[in-house]
Amino acid sequence: MVAIKLDPLPLWTKMKGPNVTNNNTAVLEGCSNLVEDNVVGDNNGEGNRSCPAQSKGESYPCLEKRYIYENNTTQGLPNHLSLIGLTGCDNNDDLHYDASASLKINSRSGQSEVMNAVEKLCLLVNSFPSKRPTGRVIAVIERSPRRECIIGHLNVKQWVFFRDTNKKDARKNKNLVSENEYIHLRPIDPKFPNIILLVRELPESIAKRLKSGDGAIEMDLVAAQIDDWFEESPFPEGHILHIFGRGSEIQPQLDAILFQNAICTSEFSPEALSCLPHVPWELPLKELQNRTDLRNLCIFTIDPSTATDLDDALSIEKLPNGNYRVGIHITDASYFVLPDTALDREAKFRSTSVYMLQKKLPMLPALISENIGSLNPGVDRLAFSMLLDLNVDGDVVDRWIGRTVIQSCCKLSYEHAQDIIDRDFDLESSTFHEDDYPKVHGHFDWSDVITSLKSLYEISKVLKYKRFTGGALRLDNPKIVILFDENGIPYDSTFSEQKESNFLIEEYMLLANTTAAEVICKAYPDVALLRRHPEPNMQKLRECTAFCQKHGLNLDTSSSGHIHRSLEKIKKTLKDDPVLYDIFISYATRPMQLASYFCSGDFKDNEHEWGHYALAVPLYTHFTSPLRRYPDIVVHRTLLATIEAEEIYLKQVGKEVGAKKRCFTGTNFDKKAAESVEGMEALSAAALKHRVPSAETLAVIAAHCNERKRASRNVKDACERLYIWFLLKQQKVILSEARILGLGPKFMSIYIQKLAVERRIYYDEVDGLTAEWLEATSTLVLSISPNKRASRRGGANKWRSLSDSVLLACPYDLKVTTDNSKQNDAMEVDAIVSNMDKQHISQSAIEPAFFPLTVHLLSTIPVALHAVGGDDGPLDFGVRLYMSSYFV
Repeated sequence: MVAIKLDPLPLWTKMKGPNVTNNNTAVLEGCSNLVEDNVVGDNNGEGNRSCPAQSKGESYPCLEKRYIYENNTTQGLPNHLSLIGLTGCDNNDDLHYDASASLKINSRSGQSEVMNAVEKLCLLVNSFPSKRPTGRVIAVIERSPRRECIIGHLNVKQWVFFRDTNKKDARKNKNLVSENEYIHLRPIDPKFPNIILLVRELPESIAKRLKSGDGAIEMDLVAAQIDDWFEESPFPEGHILHIFGRGSEIQPQLDAILFQNAICTSEFSPEALSCLPHVPWELPLKELQNRTDLRNLCIFTIDPSTATDLDDALSIEKLPNGNYRVGIHITDASYFVLPDTALDREAKFRSTSVYMLQKKLPMLPALISENIGSLNPGVDRLAFSMLLDLNVDGDVVDRWIGRTVIQSCCKLSYEHAQDIIDRDFDLESSTFHEDDYPKVHGHFDWSDVITSLKSLYEISKVLKYKRFTGGALRLDNPKIVILFDENGIPYDSTFSEQKESNFLIEEYMLLANTTAAEVICKAYPDVALLRRHPEPNMQKLRECTAFCQKHGLNLDTSSSGHIHRSLEKIKKTLKDDPVLYDIFISYATRPMQLASYFCSGDFKDNEHEWGHYALAVPLYTHFTSPLRRYPDIVVHRTLLATIEAEEIYLKQVGKEVGAKKRCFTGTNFDKKAAESVEGMEALSAAALKHRVPSAETLAVIAAHCNERKRASRNVKDACERLYIWFLLKQQKVILSEARILGLGPKFMSIYIQKLAVERRIYYDEVDGLTAEWLEATSTLVLSISPNKRASRRGGANKWRSLSDSVLLACPYDLKVTTDNSKQNDAMEVDAIVSNMDKQHISQSAIEPAFFPLTVHLLSTIPVALHAVGGDDGPLDFGVRLYMSSYFV
């Protein structure tokens, strides 16, 4: 956390270009949305919040924000403004913290003055969209958590130079190693400076390798911690925490990703495991007596084919009045994870399961998450069920919520469910083969499952239509799926496809989560754990609108519903160009902020901040995945307290209100009953029994769960990038088509369809390449000039070689060549890539373009992708034009 003092408006820098993306833009529209990463210059990421060595503790980072200002105004606008903010765990370039904790300032004295100052700043920024605010750091208030773990490579060459230039001093002091001898750590994150590591403080294993002249140590990934940064030093000082191994290998990279994000990789503690029931486990008779028995219902699960933690199941019944009773059954993890036990503390600390494409780090031990707590077919299981009566319009006209005993009759995959949705089954026909589908258990058969699934599907379509007509927004970004062989080695990538079976499950899970939020928030308005999604970053939303307008398309950003409807119209307009639609979706996603958990008591005076922007609902929480999310367990306990309070209250005043009335969990909440003396006593007693956290404790839990959620997402994204990089490394060259998003005299911005990402290709000052930029028509012409070589600032040796920007293929036999400015210097691909690459290129459907190349905005061009970094820097991939020419 730092204090900054903004410069006067005339000193603010001008933003370049019409579509510059600014990750540090403060926007406050009507003071309803504050993006903290704009106000403070902290380099916080999203995962490395605590050192893994501290994983046994239970301390959580405080995300409270505070703002202090000095304000000298001119004509009502700030001339100088100092702001102090604690960025906590919020920033990472394209991710924006949603400020749930920031609004705690509402309870502070002087809050209105603070918001006034911030509002004035934001109004000023919005008044001059072409200006970028500038300022200077005047104090470091609190050190950034990111300094706790920085991953990088040792700069052995720098150390050798330092040692050689200080030999005389070493001999003079009769020491082989100077006391001040140091080596640099080069962080893989370019936002960090080099870190000075004193050689005398290096781990013994590294010191020995350095002294023995082992240069390979430079290829190892190392984690370091910053200790201090003295004013007179250009670099901070630190010490090494851990050595992972070669940066070009998968396992060291995975270890570094987990370490950097403080992911707990250790086994569950003996204390936590002692809380588990003995196996073999059987359904306790007491639970069967105290719960509602729903084993007579046709209940089944729908999950990915590889899923082992089955935490939700569905059922449906047709009622005599024409309505449908939909059952949403969630595993009762709170039965096994009791409050204030060692297992509860460990689940709270882990907060979420972490998915790494080929591996899962579970929040709960496998005995619960994959066995007795998983809704596996053919066995009795404890569940938390919602029975929702829906009419033909998708309205919930009645509901029952409670603990149940269920037995799933079938485990369907999404593929099985989709097949049932798509087909008209004749179970007596010879075309139906039960062997192609999973076993149906109990007294049910396939006709029961198929009938139920089709009914659930029809109702889900009504729910979906109702949601989107009500203003919901969905942004379906292309999602890369890495394909692995039997040895776990990636061999290709594709895009995941969301099918109707996915949407079916999504609709019922959203309905259950919304219902849970409504119930707990009304019963416990000060201690409900909810989930909010703030409005988009308005500056980036305007940039997205401008991008659409530039290409002749209209994007109405006045609400989430209008954005969705606009995108649907754009999709129809671009039905013959799905790649361009994906590009627009990518741009529309950028302004969106992250959703986060919060304690309702923290926003008591700002209920308009509780809503979920994308879902367009006033209340939302997480209830449906207690095996992999700790907040769901907290919500389960709060729901249990609400149910128990209802029972206590009805026992006390049942004669007056009617024993069957559901005053706290039904569709009509009885506020008068809840505020009565009997009601308040019942709610208080139930909260105490089920350990509903206090507002202060819940705020800390919410902040910790937010931070762990972001860390888990960081790990998943980093693992995807790692495996894509490894795939490129294995195949050497991968060809793809790309669309040009931006053009200029020096470089082009492109969208690569194969990976659904953007990159740049530079063509200015490239040896043997001439770029002619026709600004009047926004046209670029690239030509081969074998003898081109001109002077450049810094010397001719600074020119890029042609192979940095272009992968050349010989038009005669499509052998790939590279050029060093002279025709007789052309080399066949054997010197650059392997036979595997030539085979891959020859088998590819991507054809090279020919020089001279003339392109405009949105032109499609072929590109070649290759892996960059690993042993000598951060993982990335390079992109070059894939071209052919007769003149090389």
